[in-house]
Amino acid sequence: MPVYVSNRQIVVPGELLAEGNYNVNGGFYTYQRKYFSKILGLVEVEGNNIRVIPLKGKYIPSVGDVVIGKVVDVGMTNWTVDINSPYVGILQVTEVFSKPTSISRSSLSEILNVGDLIVTKVIAFDYSRDPLLTIKEAKLGKVTKGTLIEITPTRVPRVIGKKGSMIKMLKELLQIDIIVGKNGRILIITDDPEKETLAILTIKKIEREAHVSGLTDRVRNFVLSRLKGG
Repeated sequence: MPVYVSNRQIVVPGELLAEGNYNVNGGFYTYQRKYFSKILGLVEVEGNNIRVIPLKGKYIPSVGDVVIGKVVDVGMTNWTVDINSPYVGILQVTEVFSKPTSISRSSLSEILNVGDLIVTKVIAFDYSRDPLLTIKEAKLGKVTKGTLIEITPTRVPRVIGKKGSMIKMLKELLQIDIIVGKNGRILIITDDPEKETLAILTIKKIEREAHVSGLTDRVRNFVLSRLKGG
């Protein structure tokens, strides 16, 4: 049975994607064994796999996502964290310390206070309650340096690239560290202000041109030309 769209094609709500036996993911619905897009999105087609990636939309948490959050409240036993989503994240004391501890609210604010940025991971979410977070794993915790920028969350997969290819290329070309949150927040870590500026310009370029084919080569040429003073 046929596929009616091509790889990297932009589709609109109601557009016919395919019919028959296909593995379809993302923003779609089915009717009489036909698959239709339910969103404005970008289609990825690989064999029998079809994925519709939204071009607009809010970040919806998923277990395992690494996100960059901002502490907005300190409670008696937890912190409330803005994760750039319709949902707020909850960071329990037990997900900060490796051992059980008894600590006062005032002491909690000494560890993480309102306004602090954290790199954290979603460990539980089922739509019936706000997502639970952790910072107990390696490379998670309070942000102590770097510049934070925000992009549309649905563009994050393009910034990361297939198997991390895009973000790996950026790090190697610029010789900087970049932490990408699935919620559209990206932390750029470098002591070189020119490389920081170039990283921001490049990430914004990826966000604007997420739907363009051959984006990796375009981005590589863009970065190399700027590094050479072009």
